[in-house]
Amino acid sequence: MKVIDHINNSSETLFSFEILPPLKGMSIQSIYNGIDPLMEFKPKFVNVTYHREEYVYREHENGLLEKISIRKRPGTVGICAAIMNRYDVDAVPHLICGGFSKDETENALIDLQFLGIDNVLALRGDSVKTEPLFKPHPKGHKYAVELVNQIMDMNKGVYSLDDIKLEPTDFCIGVAGYPEKHFEAMNMNTDLKYLKDKIDAGAEYITTQMFFDNKKYFEFVESCRSLGINVPIIPGLKPLKTMNHVSFLPRFFHIDYPEDLAKELLRCKSNKDVEQVGVEWGIQQAKELKAAGVPCLHFYTMSNSSSTQAIAKEIF
Repeated sequence: MKVIDHINNSSETLFSFEILPPLKGMSIQSIYNGIDPLMEFKPKFVNVTYHREEYVYREHENGLLEKISIRKRPGTVGICAAIMNRYDVDAVPHLICGGFSKDETENALIDLQFLGIDNVLALRGDSVKTEPLFKPHPKGHKYAVELVNQIMDMNKGVYSLDDIKLEPTDFCIGVAGYPEKHFEAMNMNTDLKYLKDKIDAGAEYITTQMFFDNKKYFEFVESCRSLGINVPIIPGLKPLKTMNHVSFLPRFFHIDYPEDLAKELLRCKSNKDVEQVGVEWGIQQAKELKAAGVPCLHFYTMSNSSSTQAIAKEIF
């Protein structure tokens, strides 16, 4: 079932979460170990992230360097199929612009359609670690809205091979939203304009970047509605777990901790302390959001589900 149908068919706040594919060489069981504890809360869908390929340089005897692509994590298509087969729950693969040509994107979508996966989250994606700025594939997409347009074309039966008759796809498209602004946007108004472009192109719902201040989410929703963005907006929540999160998350994701949370984190001396604060704050956030009638609470688990499980027990 499509994510938008799950939302429209429910009068209550849904539960969903996102997992990270395992590192290369790890088995599918590592994914199941993260999902199993959360199935009691009846998730309607599970997102599967995609991480771009990274590169290493191998020096040859003649002194020349060869750029070699390495793949640290398995692709999402097979993982989504395995999740749907094992749990009978809808999987939502992340589809990104970076590193893919339009033809490669089309082929991935054909594979997803063949496997009965009818949801995708369309993202531009991040730059690779060796590049300071995002660099699109020479034959790919520069912006997420272009990716949405390609998926919508396929939903209409328009493929890159015009001389071959193919069946239309039927994907439900989600996109990302940023309650605290995407760090590359000039300001919040321009960021919201780009978001509206994605909705006007055919995206049916928005999942937000993580945030820790519910006020930022509510203001974001209000701003979206004022621009005519009327699709469901799913809040994304990240349970804090380690001392590294205290500084890493604000720096990497360009988000702020509200003052009350910051004070609690400054008192933490260990990962256990941070995890406890993260669970308590997550419960507080989730209760307020659910009381406000949000369509779904979406948790970024990074495949470590213990904190999400503790929060969900208090909410669902």
